[in-house]
Amino acid sequence: MALFDIRGLSFAYPGSSDKALDDVSLTVERGELVALMGATGSGKSTLLRLLKPELRQNGDISGEVVFDGRELSAVTYRESAMKIGYVAQNPDEQIVTDKVWHELAFTLENLGAKREDIEIDDLYGRDTSTLSGGEKQLVNLAAVMTADPEVILLDEPTAQLDPVAASRFIETIYRLNRETGLTVIISEHRSEELLPLADRLLIIEQGRIVCDAPPRVVAEELPPDSQYLSFLPTAARLFSKTSGTGEPPLSIREGQRYLERFKRNSVLPPKSETVEKIPALEMKNIWFRYERNGADILRDMELTVYVGEVFALLGSNGAGKSTAAMVAAGIRKPYSGSVRLLGKPLKAYVNGSLYQGNISLLPQDAESVFLHETVRRELQGCEAAAASLPFDFTPLLDRHPYDISGGERQLVALCKALSTDPRLLIADEPSKGLDHNSKELLRKVILGLKKRGVTVVVISHDVEFAAMCADRCALFSQGTVAACDETRRFLSDNRFYTTAASRITRRSFNGAVTEEQALSLMEQNGGDR
Repeated sequence: MALFDIRGLSFAYPGSSDKALDDVSLTVERGELVALMGATGSGKSTLLRLLKPELRQNGDISGEVVFDGRELSAVTYRESAMKIGYVAQNPDEQIVTDKVWHELAFTLENLGAKREDIEIDDLYGRDTSTLSGGEKQLVNLAAVMTADPEVILLDEPTAQLDPVAASRFIETIYRLNRETGLTVIISEHRSEELLPLADRLLIIEQGRIVCDAPPRVVAEELPPDSQYLSFLPTAARLFSKTSGTGEPPLSIREGQRYLERFKRNSVLPPKSETVEKIPALEMKNIWFRYERNGADILRDMELTVYVGEVFALLGSNGAGKSTAAMVAAGIRKPYSGSVRLLGKPLKAYVNGSLYQGNISLLPQDAESVFLHETVRRELQGCEAAAASLPFDFTPLLDRHPYDISGGERQLVALCKALSTDPRLLIADEPSKGLDHNSKELLRKVILGLKKRGVTVVVISHDVEFAAMCADRCALFSQGTVAACDETRRFLSDNRFYTTAASRITRRSFNGAVTEEQALSLMEQNGGDR
């Protein structure tokens, strides 16, 4: 008997004539690891929430969801808490206590466990308010697993994790699945690590399931021009686009083996264009801490970003990147050091002029900029910015900002950030929650800003996105800039902060860090495919 049996499930949000889900039917067997992918706003988050009773949204719903042989509406909240785990995209949505060990104990206490049965080591005594977004997500997973659920639903769980932490997170999920039989349904854009491990790949488009098969079968059947190819790992996309024969590769290792069919050479992609070396942002000897007696978050930090440059700041969770962004934007003040914008100290911008036509910050937490009950009201006064972006916000206008997907929230927040026509845009995790095609559109937006002379600082865990758009990359570690170089050199020389294309090709070709660069070199050096 299937664990989940979904029959003809349709759903529309209040006041919307468009269906977020349209006649979805599928089954999930016990012990399966199912990857759920689709474009931003395609219905992934809606589907996951409808599988957990206490998270079901208000709206027009039809169809049937059967869990473990019973209609889901008959499952009590207590049973759901014990049997159906859920990890949201935004870790702050689930943190409810002040201490990590309290958070881990919270679920069991509410299920009636005795306090002495859930004592946790003092190593878990940190305040939850001091955790980075990625650290909070790991705590959320641990808290959910304390109830030993039968199935866990994960909605973009690695969106705020750095590359190393994200890989470990997915490996942890895989081990739980294989070693305990935990059923996993995970919505995720990080296909490189996930799809080689998944039993099934579901692709959803405009609320409908358009693909349901093992990942390798999907890779075999999709033609090179398919819009769904973007959901597959880089190795599979390169295989398809070079008309490979045989079994398509999914993992980095399999991709490397496929490249053995090609001739090796040392051709480099064209060097990134240089920019005029006029400083746009200068941060010198910055020291910052949140509390007088607390630890330093920024430690003698120095950074210079030039006019018209796209600069990517990478680094692990908790390294201080978001704090550096807030100091650069004048939201936080360092206790030592100086920040200059376009040749002037920040304090020289008076009467609010700093945030009108000069600098704008797109925060990591998009929800922090929302003030109204509909997207329409959020975008009032931002019409010009919205019109300049290659995204259609019309279907979202009458929705509550919290009812749209995480990626859609990022795009609405981006509109608000661009509405002041800044000369320097600092975007903290702008690609979070976006699918591959939406990232490509965002790349065009950023390069369009660059063409207009706008300086863009992208703070991101998304190394693939940084490779797509940045002129230079820097690695942030322990409160300071540890390394900085031109993007291609930076990513080619890095082991962990690099792209799948670089990992696949570096033994055969030099300097390819994007899929396009790798494809170009493969086409130049064909072999027996």
